[in-house]
Amino acid sequence: MPNLMWTWQEAAAIAGTLAAAWVLLRWRRLWRRAQPFLRESSLIIGLYALWQFVGSLSGPGTYAAVGRGRWIWDTERSAHLLSEHTVQSWILPHPLVAQAANLYYDTMHFTLMIAFLFWLFIRHPRAYPRWRTTLALLTASCLAIQLIPVAPPRMVSGLDMADTAMLYGQSVYGSVAGFRADQLSAMPSVHVAWAVLIAVCTFQVGTSRWRYAGIVHAAATIFVVVATGNHYWGDGIVAAALLIAALVAQRTVRKLWQRRAAARQDPAKQQAGRGGLVDVR
Repeated sequence: MPNLMWTWQEAAAIAGTLAAAWVLLRWRRLWRRAQPFLRESSLIIGLYALWQFVGSLSGPGTYAAVGRGRWIWDTERSAHLLSEHTVQSWILPHPLVAQAANLYYDTMHFTLMIAFLFWLFIRHPRAYPRWRTTLALLTASCLAIQLIPVAPPRMVSGLDMADTAMLYGQSVYGSVAGFRADQLSAMPSVHVAWAVLIAVCTFQVGTSRWRYAGIVHAAATIFVVVATGNHYWGDGIVAAALLIAALVAQRTVRKLWQRRAAARQDPAKQQAGRGGLVDVR
């Protein structure tokens, strides 16, 4: 029989939530101001939940996932891209550097995205809707591709890529027969996709020297996802291409919408577009 008794921590958390809700409802002005934040928070958390759900769907077919990973590796070698193994060799002899790379990979992905969204929402509210929509489109396109499982380099035998997180006990993944569903989502890299989005947005919207921090974060992310054996170069290339596609699609739709709105406001232009005549008397 399940235990229906709350711990004190749970009771305190529920009481605090109810008290906060009571204060917000009493001070309606504050409640109105909080509504946009609550709405946007639910959207971002929903995207995260969707990502986790899609990760659970990409588990079957580990053999095929490894084959796809090897195909990406061979294609990169045919294109004469710098080997991921070479990049990893730069950090393996230095335990502190390797551990720092693992820590950056595990923690900065969500931490900086949350900080970025807070900054954009508070400091640049006019730009926020556009980039929030871009984030949603980018994440959705990444999730659609991740339905096809692809094993990361560290899981493909014969590539001689180490799992640096496992070496130092920093892995955030469980293991069942050497695999787990959320590990088979190498293509494309959402880490790179989000980091490049942050870099582009902060550089365009920001006005201080801190706008260059996004570029540094993107460069660091691209380096650590490869050096830790979690992604191929191709994962990042596809992620960047998806970001460009999201920006172009959003811009195209916005222009079409503006033209349609302008045509509705000007009956003369609307009739001319249909080949009709307008009586201007």
